[in-house]
Amino acid sequence: MHFIVITEPQFTDNEATTIVQLLRWGVDLVHLRKPESSADELRKLVEAIPTAYHNRLVLHDHFDLAAHFTPHGLHLNRRNSVLPPNHKGAISQSCHSLDEVKVYKTNCDYVFLSPIFNSISKQGYASSFTSDTLSDAKEHGIIDQKVVALGGITASNIDKIRYYGFGGVALLGDIWNRTTDQNFEDYVRKLAECCHK
Repeated sequence: MHFIVITEPQFTDNEATTIVQLLRWGVDLVHLRKPESSADELRKLVEAIPTAYHNRLVLHDHFDLAAHFTPHGLHLNRRNSVLPPNHKGAISQSCHSLDEVKVYKTNCDYVFLSPIFNSISKQGYASSFTSDTLSDAKEHGIIDQKVVALGGITASNIDKIRYYGFGGVALLGDIWNRTTDQNFEDYVRKLAECCHK
Protein backbone atom coordinates (compact mmCIF):
# COMPACT_ATOMS: atom_id res chain seq x y z
CA MET A 1 0.00 0.00 0.00
CA HIS A 2 1.09 3.57 -0.67
CA PHE A 3 1.87 5.75 2.35
CA ILE A 4 0.92 9.39 1.71
CA VAL A 5 1.06 12.37 4.06
CA ILE A 6 -0.94 15.57 3.50
CA THR A 7 0.39 18.82 4.94
CA GLU A 8 -1.59 20.91 7.37
CA PRO A 9 -3.34 23.82 5.63
CA GLN A 10 -1.28 26.44 7.47
CA PHE A 11 2.51 26.68 7.21
CA THR A 12 4.35 25.26 10.23
CA ASP A 13 7.81 25.78 11.72
CA ASN A 14 10.57 23.80 10.01
CA GLU A 15 7.98 22.30 7.66
CA ALA A 16 10.41 21.64 4.79
CA THR A 17 12.74 19.78 7.17
CA THR A 18 9.86 17.66 8.48
CA ILE A 19 8.71 16.85 4.93
CA VAL A 20 12.22 15.68 4.01
CA GLN A 21 12.38 13.55 7.16
CA LEU A 22 9.02 11.95 6.36
CA LEU A 23 10.20 11.06 2.86
CA ARG A 24 13.47 9.64 4.23
CA TRP A 25 11.62 7.56 6.83
CA GLY A 26 9.37 5.77 4.36
CA VAL A 27 6.55 8.10 3.27
CA ASP A 28 6.00 7.63 -0.48
CA LEU A 29 4.43 11.00 -1.34
CA VAL A 30 3.72 14.29 0.44
CA HIS A 31 0.71 16.27 -0.76
CA LEU A 32 1.23 20.02 -0.32
CA ARG A 33 -2.22 21.30 0.59
CA LYS A 34 -2.13 25.03 1.39
CA PRO A 35 -5.56 26.44 0.40
CA GLU A 36 -4.93 29.93 1.83
CA SER A 37 -1.36 30.28 0.58
CA SER A 38 0.00 32.66 -2.02
CA ALA A 39 1.94 31.19 -4.94
CA ASP A 40 5.05 32.83 -3.53
CA GLU A 41 4.63 31.22 -0.09
CA LEU A 42 4.14 27.79 -1.63
CA ARG A 43 7.10 28.28 -3.98
CA LYS A 44 9.32 29.13 -0.98
CA LEU A 45 8.27 25.90 0.76
CA VAL A 46 9.06 23.83 -2.33
CA GLU A 47 12.41 25.59 -2.80
CA ALA A 48 13.34 24.76 0.81
CA ILE A 49 12.96 21.04 -0.04
CA PRO A 50 15.97 19.54 -1.86
CA THR A 51 15.34 19.01 -5.60
CA ALA A 52 15.92 15.26 -5.21
CA TYR A 53 12.58 15.04 -3.35
CA HIS A 54 10.47 17.18 -5.70
CA ASN A 55 9.32 14.12 -7.66
CA ARG A 56 7.62 12.88 -4.47
CA LEU A 57 5.57 16.04 -3.94
CA VAL A 58 2.00 16.64 -5.13
CA LEU A 59 0.47 20.12 -5.43
CA HIS A 60 -3.11 20.89 -4.38
CA ASP A 61 -2.78 24.60 -5.13
CA HIS A 62 -1.00 26.96 -7.55
CA PHE A 63 -0.66 24.40 -10.34
CA ASP A 64 1.37 26.87 -12.41
CA LEU A 65 4.31 26.17 -10.06
CA ALA A 66 4.59 22.72 -11.66
CA ALA A 67 6.19 24.40 -14.66
CA HIS A 68 9.12 25.55 -12.48
CA PHE A 69 9.93 22.26 -10.77
CA THR A 70 8.94 18.67 -11.47
CA PRO A 71 6.46 17.41 -8.87
CA HIS A 72 5.08 13.86 -8.85
CA GLY A 73 1.68 15.25 -9.76
CA LEU A 74 -1.29 17.55 -9.23
CA HIS A 75 -4.33 16.94 -7.04
CA LEU A 76 -7.72 18.06 -8.30
CA ASN A 77 -10.23 19.41 -5.78
CA ARG A 78 -13.13 21.85 -5.54
CA ARG A 79 -10.75 24.85 -5.53
CA ASN A 80 -8.60 23.64 -8.40
CA SER A 81 -10.51 21.38 -10.77
CA VAL A 82 -8.73 22.05 -14.08
CA LEU A 83 -5.31 20.72 -15.05
CA PRO A 84 -2.88 23.08 -16.75
CA PRO A 85 -2.26 22.36 -20.45
CA ASN A 86 0.53 19.87 -21.17
CA HIS A 87 0.52 18.41 -17.64
CA LYS A 88 2.54 15.19 -17.75
CA GLY A 89 2.66 14.10 -14.09
CA ALA A 90 0.29 12.01 -12.03
CA ILE A 91 -3.30 13.11 -11.42
CA SER A 92 -5.18 12.51 -8.18
CA GLN A 93 -8.53 13.75 -6.89
CA SER A 94 -10.57 14.02 -3.69
CA CYS A 95 -13.77 11.94 -3.44
CA HIS A 96 -16.32 11.88 -0.64
CA SER A 97 -18.65 9.18 -1.96
CA LEU A 98 -18.35 5.85 -3.74
CA ASP A 99 -20.22 7.35 -6.70
CA GLU A 100 -17.49 9.99 -7.04
CA VAL A 101 -14.85 7.25 -6.90
CA LYS A 102 -16.55 5.44 -9.79
CA VAL A 103 -16.61 8.64 -11.87
CA TYR A 104 -13.15 10.03 -11.12
CA LYS A 105 -10.85 7.05 -10.75
CA THR A 106 -11.00 6.24 -14.48
CA ASN A 107 -9.26 9.57 -15.30
CA CYS A 108 -6.87 9.62 -12.32
CA ASP A 109 -3.80 7.70 -11.24
CA TYR A 110 -5.39 7.49 -7.79
CA VAL A 111 -8.19 9.09 -5.76
CA PHE A 112 -8.68 9.85 -2.06
CA LEU A 113 -11.87 8.57 -0.41
CA SER A 114 -12.81 10.23 2.88
CA PRO A 115 -13.64 10.18 5.70
CA ILE A 116 -13.13 6.45 6.24
CA PHE A 117 -12.89 6.85 10.03
CA ASN A 118 -13.67 9.89 12.18
CA SER A 119 -11.28 12.67 11.20
CA ILE A 120 -8.43 13.57 13.56
CA SER A 121 -7.70 16.99 12.03
CA LYS A 122 -11.29 18.17 11.43
CA GLN A 123 -13.42 18.17 14.57
CA GLY A 124 -16.91 16.72 14.01
CA TYR A 125 -16.03 15.30 10.57
CA ALA A 126 -17.37 11.79 11.13
CA SER A 127 -16.96 8.63 9.10
CA SER A 128 -19.37 8.30 6.18
CA PHE A 129 -18.92 4.59 5.59
CA THR A 130 -19.93 1.45 7.47
CA SER A 131 -17.82 -1.70 7.47
CA ASP A 132 -20.48 -3.41 5.31
CA THR A 133 -20.45 -0.54 2.78
CA LEU A 134 -16.65 -0.72 2.43
CA SER A 135 -16.63 -4.52 2.15
CA ASP A 136 -19.34 -4.35 -0.51
CA ALA A 137 -17.41 -1.67 -2.44
CA LYS A 138 -14.33 -3.91 -2.40
CA GLU A 139 -16.38 -6.87 -3.64
CA HIS A 140 -17.74 -4.82 -6.55
CA GLY A 141 -14.33 -3.47 -7.53
CA ILE A 142 -15.11 0.13 -6.55
CA ILE A 143 -12.39 0.11 -3.89
CA ASP A 144 -9.18 -1.14 -5.45
CA GLN A 145 -5.48 -0.25 -5.74
CA LYS A 146 -6.32 3.18 -7.19
CA VAL A 147 -8.28 4.24 -4.10
CA VAL A 148 -6.47 5.77 -1.10
CA ALA A 149 -8.15 5.86 2.31
CA LEU A 150 -8.20 9.21 4.13
CA GLY A 151 -9.72 10.26 7.45
CA GLY A 152 -8.80 9.02 10.91
CA ILE A 153 -5.99 6.76 9.71
CA THR A 154 -3.51 5.64 12.40
CA ALA A 155 -1.15 2.69 12.87
CA SER A 156 -3.96 0.86 14.70
CA ASN A 157 -6.33 0.71 11.72
CA ILE A 158 -4.03 0.22 8.71
CA ASP A 159 -4.75 -3.54 8.70
CA LYS A 160 -8.48 -2.74 8.36
CA ILE A 161 -7.70 -0.49 5.39
CA ARG A 162 -5.77 -3.34 3.76
CA TYR A 163 -8.70 -5.69 4.42
CA TYR A 164 -11.06 -3.31 2.58
CA GLY A 165 -8.80 -3.44 -0.49
CA PHE A 166 -7.47 0.13 -0.54
CA GLY A 167 -4.28 0.82 -2.48
CA GLY A 168 -2.94 3.20 0.14
CA VAL A 169 -3.50 5.48 3.10
CA ALA A 170 -3.23 9.25 3.44
CA LEU A 171 -2.53 10.69 6.88
CA LEU A 172 -2.79 14.23 8.15
CA GLY A 173 -3.77 14.74 11.80
CA ASP A 174 -2.10 11.61 13.18
CA ILE A 175 1.26 12.64 11.68
CA TRP A 176 1.31 16.38 12.36
CA ASN A 177 0.04 15.93 15.95
CA ARG A 178 3.15 13.83 16.68
CA THR A 179 5.99 15.89 15.18
CA THR A 180 7.29 16.93 18.62
CA ASP A 181 7.04 13.41 20.11
CA GLN A 182 10.32 11.81 21.08
CA ASN A 183 9.45 8.66 19.12
CA PHE A 184 8.17 10.47 15.97
CA GLU A 185 10.71 8.81 13.67
CA ASP A 186 9.97 5.35 15.09
CA TYR A 187 6.23 5.90 14.63
CA VAL A 188 6.60 7.02 10.99
CA ARG A 189 8.91 4.08 10.22
CA LYS A 190 6.40 1.71 11.86
CA LEU A 191 3.60 3.14 9.68
CA ALA A 192 5.77 2.75 6.58
CA GLU A 193 6.49 -0.85 7.52
CA CYS A 194 2.76 -1.56 8.02
CA CYS A 195 1.95 -0.03 4.62
CA HIS A 196 4.73 -1.66 2.66
CA LYS A 197 4.54 -5.21 4.01
